[in-house]
Amino acid sequence: MTTQRKKYSKEYKIDAVNLIVQQGYTIAHAARSLGINANMLARWRDELSADAEEAFPGKGHMTSEKEELHRLRQENQRLRMEREILKKATAFFAKESK
Repeated sequence: MTTQRKKYSKEYKIDAVNLIVQQGYTIAHAARSLGINANMLARWRDELSADAEEAFPGKGHMTSEKEELHRLRQENQRLRMEREILKKATAFFAKESK
């Protein structure tokens, strides 16, 4: 039997982190009172402090840096495939012209 993964909204995560940052709770105490894992709460805090604007983008959404990296990797893959096709075409036509 599989267990469903809990999903937390962006607002919930920000409020949970504010318990630590603004109200002075320890991570362990805040996590216990919220019923979540302390490591997860620490990860939320780190993500929010690293980039508050793009923290917690949601499922399927990437930060702008990750999105650009993904786009560039796809473009790189496409260009490699095109190069391989051109190499094979060149070899084919070189054989034909002999």
